[in-house]
Amino acid sequence: MKANRVAITGLGAICGLGHNLKTVWENLVNGKSGISTIENTDTEQWSIKIAGEVKNFQISEDLLGSKDASRYDRFVHFALHCANEAYKDAGLINNTYYAPEKIGTILGVGMGGFPLIEENHKNYLEKGPRRVSPFFIPAIIPNMSTGLISIKLGIKGVNFTVASACASATHAISVAASEIISGRQDVMISGGAESVICNTPISGFINMKALSKRNEEPERASRPFDVDRDGFVMGEGAGIVVLENYEKAVARGAKIYAELVGFGYSSDAHHITAPHPEGDGAAQCMKQTIELAGITPEMVGYINAHGTSTPLGDIAEIKAVKKVFGDHVKKLYCSSTKSMTGHLLGAAGGIELVFSAMTLHNGIIPPTINVENQDPECDINCVPNKCVKYDGEYALSNSFGFGGTNSSVLIKKVN
Repeated sequence: MKANRVAITGLGAICGLGHNLKTVWENLVNGKSGISTIENTDTEQWSIKIAGEVKNFQISEDLLGSKDASRYDRFVHFALHCANEAYKDAGLINNTYYAPEKIGTILGVGMGGFPLIEENHKNYLEKGPRRVSPFFIPAIIPNMSTGLISIKLGIKGVNFTVASACASATHAISVAASEIISGRQDVMISGGAESVICNTPISGFINMKALSKRNEEPERASRPFDVDRDGFVMGEGAGIVVLENYEKAVARGAKIYAELVGFGYSSDAHHITAPHPEGDGAAQCMKQTIELAGITPEMVGYINAHGTSTPLGDIAEIKAVKKVFGDHVKKLYCSSTKSMTGHLLGAAGGIELVFSAMTLHNGIIPPTINVENQDPECDINCVPNKCVKYDGEYALSNSFGFGGTNSSVLIKKVN
């Protein structure tokens, strides 16, 4: 059976930098921070007061009326908003090219609807079981994101979600690409969505000592590869891509941002939360991704790093990069956009693939901001503080999660 090529034909993004791709990208390449003091949630009992929070967002009435909107958790709103944006960008909103059963959706969602879980649990404790909403279950389950996308866009192909912590979206995109490669689907809407800036998750991360404590200067809190980094900053939002059979995309005259040419998975088999100290699992994952694409490491010029701004994680990733790329590491660009968005957990790989596709499409690499004193153990070109031009052919995006799960995806510039 002939393996189909995979084109990226639509992009959607929402995060602390903005509600649409244009705004998010402009802020990103200009090195603007999307991290600020939390406003949507009462933080009185928290020691951490900052996040990459999406401000002033309300989903369009055309997608979800106000009554229906209240029945779904915030991550579902983000997913539906972004999927609609990406589908429209791909020119498929009024689809006449593909049968509905040949279009599917697979998203990554790391934690699901925690805000509504907390709200309904409070109602249960204070008012009894009859006050738990009858809409509670469909409001919070992860696959309601793909379910609503399918309903609203009228697509009848594969429909499910992937949960693998912070690698969720990248795993979802890889599985979605496989659907096109095999020919089972012609179009896939994929990526990730997450929104857990609420009591239980934030408290858990605070008690793990995983979050940055820079409450007084939130825009400087996420600082991957900097010697003074003190933890990651929680983010929220979504990043969605439309993947399409390459030949069919060309035939219908679609705009193609990039071609997806490789992906890989691995396990550290080391620790529940800490990365392998030498980056063994991450290195295996990147190597597998590059080999699947049929290229050599020297052909890759840019990596959108997982780069969470944690003391151990950043060093482990750079050790992995050095294992895979050897002397070529001196010619690599390796930036972390989490310095501006915060860490979107299960959605991180989705929005970061959007950024990687925009990098190839526009010839600009977004920077790692807040690099004031680069850690000597992270001695790579992290594109400190200002974007740079890029005319390379390939970009690699990394996502690594708790449980030692790793995923990478490789895309190629379209000439």
